Amino acid sequence: MSSSGFTDLREKLKAMTPQPHHREREHPERDDDDHGDFINRLHNARSNGTGTKKRKRRVESDEDVSDQEVRETEARRVKNGIQQAIVFSPDECVRIEEKIDEVVAHGDAGLYREHTVDRAPLRNKYFFGEGYTYGAQLERRGPGQERLYSEGEVDEIPGWVHELVISRLVARGLLKEGFVNSAVINDYQPGGCIVSHVDPPHIFERPIVSVSFFSDSALCFGCRFQFKPIRVSEPVLYLPVRRGSVTVLSGYAADDITHCIRPQDIKERRAVIILRRTRADAPRLDSCALSPVPLHISPSHTVSERPVKRRKADPDAAHRPRMLEMDKEEDRLSRARGGRRDHTSQSPRGLRDYSSSHNAIRRDGGTRRVKMRRH
Repeated sequence: MSSSGFTDLREKLKAMTPQPHHREREHPERDDDDHGDFINRLHNARSNGTGTKKRKRRVESDEDVSDQEVRETEARRVKNGIQQAIVFSPDECVRIEEKIDEVVAHGDAGLYREHTVDRAPLRNKYFFGEGYTYGAQLERRGPGQERLYSEGEVDEIPGWVHELVISRLVARGLLKEGFVNSAVINDYQPGGCIVSHVDPPHIFERPIVSVSFFSDSALCFGCRFQFKPIRVSEPVLYLPVRRGSVTVLSGYAADDITHCIRPQDIKERRAVIILRRTRADAPRLDSCALSPVPLHISPSHTVSERPVKRRKADPDAAHRPRMLEMDKEEDRLSRARGGRRDHTSQSPRGLRDYSSSHNAIRRDGGTRRVKMRRH
């Protein structure tokens, strides 16, 4: 036996040769424990719902809950700024609705001033007391660009509105005496709507009071409109509005969230009388500017100030036939031809025959009128 302890050379060579996977399995009992721990953790994760997919679903679920809580909180804030009451009986509604029909008939007959009536598809507006520009009427779009018309541009508030509507609301404590100086009647046909908006705070004081007639409907808060085709998102708050009811908006409901009427909520004809008060400092449109002042004026020359002239609206302006550009051009050419005929000693009868056969221009009392064509 040698001093190295090996009795056989083969044993010595085997001992000197490294065994495969010797280092990886150096502690086999530890590897088995790690593998077992991994299996246990995976099993616990699956059983407790803390896996990757479960975790993602839980995060999404938490976001949904958070968004729902925000909407519910906002809905409560809107409700705090709303006051509703049934004020008018069915018989009283019928009487007021007859008066609204008279307003519509007067508008169709052209008996109101130019800016009293504003027509749109499936919705007509009738301004009384005060009227203002909005939407597509604005030269510059955006909040804060609305302007009141000059005083006298719209008709006064009808007496029946004071007698049948405003006085009742004052008696019920829903309005203060003398508060209303603007009344608007919105007349909706089935499928009509008004897009999301906030009544301009630089034009109108608060509260905003509306009274509903003809049918039941709804007022929605916090909707977003999309067009072509028209689509409306889900509202933060859906507020049913009954015939003969009064709705008063103030606070958050009037200033911090938009309100609208959706097309699907107008199933029958509906009319709303909106009662408001304009601010004393509300901006107005200028009907006409001051006359221009000469650039070069001697120091000794004084220019007297001229008062601003405010144009009175023509009651028939919105209802008389309009002159098309093509008619203006034909009129100009016909007068030019007539001038040449006079210059060449043509008889005036030829000009009269041309005008009568053309059937476009006729003179009556010095006022030229143009007959509209059908295209």
